[in-house]
Amino acid sequence: MNRLNIITLGTKDIMKAHQFYRQLGFDTSVRGPESAPAIIFFRNEGTRIALYPLEELAKDVNRQNPPEIGKGFVGITLAYNAKSIDEVDEVMKKAESAGATIQKKPQKTDWGGYSGYFTDLDGYYWEVAYAEAWEFDESNMLVIEDV
Repeated sequence: MNRLNIITLGTKDIMKAHQFYRQLGFDTSVRGPESAPAIIFFRNEGTRIALYPLEELAKDVNRQNPPEIGKGFVGITLAYNAKSIDEVDEVMKKAESAGATIQKKPQKTDWGGYSGYFTDLDGYYWEVAYAEAWEFDESNMLVIEDV
């Protein structure tokens, strides 16, 4: 087991979340009726993302005893790796205009890069980051060399 295929985000309002991510430029595929989709898949490069109703996702984890749905930071972030500082700034502005909350404005980092964070409409944390030394493969995936 050495790959991650789908990250599913439980969402409180699947239609609003869909609109938010479309405004960020994600290409999506709706399963079920457009007015009440069962699940939405992203046609992004690399690992796939899916939107799914939050309560249904909790039931999918354990129908008899679903995990408690709460608020706050749960220790997971999603990342978009940009190819320039300007791209970081552009994506952060696009996210804010789509309704995201900026958690950390883009700035130079202690690891030598440039990064900012926003939360989407359901509170998921997204980092938008750039580092001059980063390389991308033919699928636009970040190449991480072994140290």
